[in-house]
Amino acid sequence: MASPNRLNNLDLIMSISTSKAIAVLGAGSWGTALAIQLARSGAPVKLWGRDTALVTTMVTERVNTRYLPDAAFPNSLSAEPDWDKAICGTDFILVSVPSHSFRHILQRLGGDAKRLAWATKGLELSTGLLPHQVVREVLPQCAEYAVLSGPTFATEVGQGLPTAMSVAANTEAFAADLAEALSTPPFRAYTSTDIVGVEVGGAVKNVIAIGAGLADGLGFGANARIALINRGLREMTRLGVAMGANTETFLGLAGMGDLVLTCTDNQSRNRRMGLALAAGKTVAEAEDEIEQVVEGVSAARAVHEHAMRLNIELPIIEQIYRVVIEGVPAAEAVRVLLSRATGPESE
Repeated sequence: MASPNRLNNLDLIMSISTSKAIAVLGAGSWGTALAIQLARSGAPVKLWGRDTALVTTMVTERVNTRYLPDAAFPNSLSAEPDWDKAICGTDFILVSVPSHSFRHILQRLGGDAKRLAWATKGLELSTGLLPHQVVREVLPQCAEYAVLSGPTFATEVGQGLPTAMSVAANTEAFAADLAEALSTPPFRAYTSTDIVGVEVGGAVKNVIAIGAGLADGLGFGANARIALINRGLREMTRLGVAMGANTETFLGLAGMGDLVLTCTDNQSRNRRMGLALAAGKTVAEAEDEIEQVVEGVSAARAVHEHAMRLNIELPIIEQIYRVVIEGVPAAEAVRVLLSRATGPESE
């Protein structure tokens, strides 16, 4: 008769070997952090990235030396430079690429995407579509799909610090499966069916965070920061509800939670963009300094243009758009905001 320890070891091996495989496409900081988190439960996870040289290095180094150098890979996480090997035999695929690359990845997946999740944030610039709308257009055969969002910084997830996030799916079963796959004692995933609300929150918060960085960089103080966050939440909600989202979503993790986090901590690339612009740098100079995609820049254009199509007034987003896209001085944008007529807080 096998010893109890032997049985426990066998149970663990069987649990790991029968776990459903997961592919994470996108080896930036967030894709890597999510791959690490998914692998912590023992599920076999394969991480693919377009930079073959970087991924090949991760195979031997067992760490993403460029984006998350302090987060070692769990045993069940493997870097995979070969696309076909990465997606072969997976239970679901998680896409974590910038919004401008999202459609291309979906087109490359084609019929291989039966259960699909993504951590991509923003509207598609050329069409104004939310990510799930791009999915339905490119992969109409995809039966189950979901978005991951909420107040999370990749570095802290990689370190295993306490975190909560939102998982919104088109089926309750897939949302529950994803939440279970992600959740470990320090990491909790909450489920939702409001995909539109979660996606709008993820897009708009990046734009407002640039504004928060601008305000702080210009020395406007704590009063201005909280006013911008609060009124920014109002604009996020106004746009989301017009697009079919639930108001309650914007009071949760993917709305207020992600907005406050992104606006107030310098781990946020979007906040750092605002700080750099306030210091007199151009968008291009700030992006070179940050060395990663700043989603709020393209989101400022996409959200502004979509609001124009819907005839929705978003004063803060409009002024951030003018600064980031049109090159209007931040002081002028602030002057316009402060000269607006008074009105009810509910508007």
